[in-house]
Amino acid sequence: MPLQNHLVELERKHQALDREIQSVTAQPASDEVRLAELKRRKLQLKDEITRLRRPASLH
Repeated sequence: MPLQNHLVELERKHQALDREIQSVTAQPASDEVRLAELKRRKLQLKDEITRLRRPASLH
């Protein structure tokens, strides 16, 4: 998969997790364990996106 397509897919997943996190936090009895896992996965995606966007000389 070309890098640009991979980045687009990662960004799509990141946005989907953001929406899911908002949905979970909007519920009165939100599941804190699930919320923590969603946030962890979102941060991992953000880190990977940032890493892939850096110039090749910095990898």
